[in-house]
Amino acid sequence: MCGAPEQGNDLSTEGIDTTKETVIQGIVTSGDGSPVPSAFVRLLDSTGEFTAEVVSSATGQFRFFAAPGEWTVRALHSNKSGQTAVSADKGVNQASLVLA
Repeated sequence: MCGAPEQGNDLSTEGIDTTKETVIQGIVTSGDGSPVPSAFVRLLDSTGEFTAEVVSSATGQFRFFAAPGEWTVRALHSNKSGQTAVSADKGVNQASLVLA
């Protein structure tokens, strides 16, 4: 069983203080804007090194807890992929991805 937290839950109801945490989260969507469930979402550090992976929720949501800094978030699903760069600070940082 994976140790990753349930994707898409409200952080405030889980007692997580986002003023002290660096959270990178978003939604994986297809080109038409519909959410993509079960995509593999990877977090890469500033050198491109693999750091973590989660599977997007039924509504395409994903979330990582990371250190402040420069990150790349990459999503893979079937034969489609997408990625975005994130300059993350403490708090919630959005990193939505569109697969092409």
